[in-house]
Amino acid sequence: MTSVVAIVQARLGSTRFPGKALEEIVGRPMLAHVLARTTAVPGIDRVVLATTVKPEDDALADLARSVGIACVRGSVEDVLDRFHSTLLAYPADAILRVTGDCPLLDPLVVRRVLDAYVRSGGMVDYVSNVNPPTYPDGLDTEIFSRHALERAWREAWLPSDREHVTTYIRDRPVQFRVANVATHEDLSAHRWVVDTEADLAFVRQVYTLLDPLGARIFGMAEVLELLGRRPELRSLNAGIRRNEGLERSRARDFVEPGGGGQGI
Repeated sequence: MTSVVAIVQARLGSTRFPGKALEEIVGRPMLAHVLARTTAVPGIDRVVLATTVKPEDDALADLARSVGIACVRGSVEDVLDRFHSTLLAYPADAILRVTGDCPLLDPLVVRRVLDAYVRSGGMVDYVSNVNPPTYPDGLDTEIFSRHALERAWREAWLPSDREHVTTYIRDRPVQFRVANVATHEDLSAHRWVVDTEADLAFVRQVYTLLDPLGARIFGMAEVLELLGRRPELRSLNAGIRRNEGLERSRARDFVEPGGGGQGI
């Protein structure tokens, strides 16, 4: 039986939207919604919050503990090391990576990806629905083996790979066995992640219309049905590119100050 730990990464020091993890959506902090949805994923043995050692993130650790979620704290920028420390504290065969800016995470979508990983019987190291993406941005799901995480932690040296945790794995299909789960229709143009205030406005509207009391977990199908009836909602956060944060991180990997040399 494959043991799985879900690691939810979150911090308050977001570059584009500081403090977003505690922004309220129908009366609850965004991170509380993410933790509840992650806990609802069938087949997950434990959910752990991985945040930083900065005092400002005490509030996130307190929130996690208030709902019975363990918390591991570590590096601010080296998120890969944060994940490795969490795995050492809570060992498992496989890791589900969740980011704290996905309050519309669908447990059933996550389960599809997890099932694909388990069915492989150890024949793959990494399964996701983002390589290439066909699901809405904000339903990103990545499952990978303990071995893959440990190897990435030992070998990755680019700052972007240390920050974004899984890029070292999924960008190396020769060293790692990777697989992807796709949906029958390309929905990747939908933006359901929260990186900006415009994204938050969109998500708040979705919750207000589908779950004004924050009492249940609705899924992708319900959101798509809502947007079919209310297509104007998509204009609230239109025009933002997917993975802008990763693009900026990679642009900073190699800097040549003064016209020469290489800085990281």
